[in-house]
Amino acid sequence: MSISDKVRGLLALSGRRQLDLAEVFGMSKQTMNNKLKRDSWSGRDLARVAEFCGCKLAFVLPDGQHISIEPEPENKKGPDE
Repeated sequence: MSISDKVRGLLALSGRRQLDLAEVFGMSKQTMNNKLKRDSWSGRDLARVAEFCGCKLAFVLPDGQHISIEPEPENKKGPDE
């Protein structure tokens, strides 16, 4: 199963739409569709998808420990920039 298949499954399980995910990424529905077809996801992208769907992206170690990956905050310029 590809990463895109898992993203689609996560969207379905969380009741979210591909169109809404495209808006979060600042792209058109067609561009998001192309991203899904190419299966081109960075770790940062997957963290954003997880946040959008109300969950976390994590590595689960054999002993059960979790290391969660949080999306980076958007770059916002301060008053001095």
